[in-house]
Amino acid sequence: MLTEKTYRKELVPKITRIENSAHAVLRGEVKGIKRILPFLGPAFIAAVAYIDPGNFATNISAGSKYGYMLIWVIVISNLMAVLIQSLSAKLGIATGKNLPEIARDRFPKGISIFLWLQSEIVIIATDLAEFIGAALGLYLIFGIPMLPSAVITAVASFLILELQRRGHRVLEAVIAGMVLMVVLAFAFQTFLAKPDGGLALKGLLLPRFNGVDSIMLGAGILGATVMPHAIYLHSSLTQKRIVGKNIQEKKKIFKYEFIDIIIAMLIAGTINVCMLLVASALFFQRGMTIEDLGIAYTQFKHYLGPLAALSFGLGLLIAGLSSSSVGTLSGDVVMQGFINKKINLYVRRAITMIPPLAIIISGVNATDALVISQVILSFGIAFALIPLVVFTSNKKIMGGLVNHRLTTFIGWCVAILIVGLNIFLVINSIN
Repeated sequence: MLTEKTYRKELVPKITRIENSAHAVLRGEVKGIKRILPFLGPAFIAAVAYIDPGNFATNISAGSKYGYMLIWVIVISNLMAVLIQSLSAKLGIATGKNLPEIARDRFPKGISIFLWLQSEIVIIATDLAEFIGAALGLYLIFGIPMLPSAVITAVASFLILELQRRGHRVLEAVIAGMVLMVVLAFAFQTFLAKPDGGLALKGLLLPRFNGVDSIMLGAGILGATVMPHAIYLHSSLTQKRIVGKNIQEKKKIFKYEFIDIIIAMLIAGTINVCMLLVASALFFQRGMTIEDLGIAYTQFKHYLGPLAALSFGLGLLIAGLSSSSVGTLSGDVVMQGFINKKINLYVRRAITMIPPLAIIISGVNATDALVISQVILSFGIAFALIPLVVFTSNKKIMGGLVNHRLTTFIGWCVAILIVGLNIFLVINSIN
């Protein structure tokens, strides 16, 4: 057990050494692969948002309905995520402030309040997916009814939040370990499912949709991959973690943080692709449409065996627990940033548990709730992304880390694409 005494005696010196080694890298005193190590971490916390239970719901549904057709959506979404997370990290490094704080400084009060309110709605949708997913994982693995599973999930999420008191390095290490477990779970399932490589390559290289429902699922995948709250969070993770004394040091910090982002997003993207590959090979090839994660678990057990089903349930549980804590941290960042108010993290965690508990008590299908939550997330991306592109393109704000013109152009293209997709979905939903 990690006691306060153990923390001060063993972990504090280790964390201090890591911080010192980071500055040694900036001074050019460290060579080789060791230069990267002190900077790894923030992107892995942000990446947890890209593999939450909402991804399970959208990817399993997409794979079972349309086979390998929507793999390209996951890959494109992940490339967007690399760009967006790099801009967010760069903003924190360059300014020493996070995205909501700069928005509060630059926008009128009314706009800041609006951005805060919509971001809270997005985080509630995020928390809905994560909380229900973790509870569902407990139910599937141990047969514990959903309501007691939700209570256990709540207790576990409080314990993970407690890690923040131990310092960001401890939290980063635990979150990275949890991500690794999800990786191993889906690598195992993919090995057993034996997806068709040729069809997978076709789904990657021939972008297409097949009706409004496939576009809706594509939007859900986008919302589950490019998470709005992760955009806010990443800037806060880098703003004071390792502070550059001048523009040269800040550029070096960003260079190494970009490597962190590439590694973390590659891992998250691989997990998402594996989810769709497994669903395609296991369900679509048999003509089965799976829109319920409980049924998916049962079919994993039937076709691939108990170990595959267990790995699926564990992946769902771990992803839900880790991402729920990250969502709570994001809520703290947006509230403090946009309106300069702060509440206790544990109080926030308790408040955000109310909607998923209400969903569970009402008996609403958990998988349906997960898919809907991801579509809501897709609508929140633009409100985080547009200010991010605006700020990182402003030389007065960013100094020497201001966006290259090409980066700004691509950023606006991504924002326009996302907004256009959402408008299309609204029009088709009304009709």
